[in-house]
Amino acid sequence: MRTVYVVTHPEATHHVDRLVGGWFDSELTPDGERAAAAVAESLRAKVPDDVELYSSDLRRTARTAEVIGARLGVTPILDRRLREKSYGEAGGKPQEWLDSRFVPPPAVGERLGHDEGIPGAETKGAMAARVYAAMESILESRCAHQIVVTHGGALTFVIAAWIRMPLESAGYADFRASPGSVTTLREDDYFHNRQVVTLAGK
Repeated sequence: MRTVYVVTHPEATHHVDRLVGGWFDSELTPDGERAAAAVAESLRAKVPDDVELYSSDLRRTARTAEVIGARLGVTPILDRRLREKSYGEAGGKPQEWLDSRFVPPPAVGERLGHDEGIPGAETKGAMAARVYAAMESILESRCAHQIVVTHGGALTFVIAAWIRMPLESAGYADFRASPGSVTTLREDDYFHNRQVVTLAGK
């Protein structure tokens, strides 16, 4: 049996300041710090000592992982492939700046390579490919308990990779979670089916 706990980082400064996140390297707020500690306590009650901890390298996720790791006695492994989508020039700007320029993807046709109209922004396909690659590396380990600390947008592709959704189909996937949530994924030892046990739980 393998269980993967996917943590979305709690409240960060870009949330309260209404700024575009992405690769903009915001910090956890005081409320975010308290929420990270609560997540750590919750995981301590569920996870045995033999656990691996992976995290996006941005400060808000790395700090979340640091708090969790301190409670569980494990050092986080930072992986930039678990980062949120890069919004290029929009990163760190007011959310309204992005909203007024954003070009949504078509209902049908090319969605993964779609140009959203923001200079320097990462395509959805590029983001999905790197998150898939990160998950492939993480799942090469046979550790029975793993924790992945990432971002709300990246969570979709963590789950899609887990259920082995073909990358070319992932342009339509969207799994939503609030900041500071824990999604539980499980693979059984008999059928090797992969479940999404809870989405955006605590």
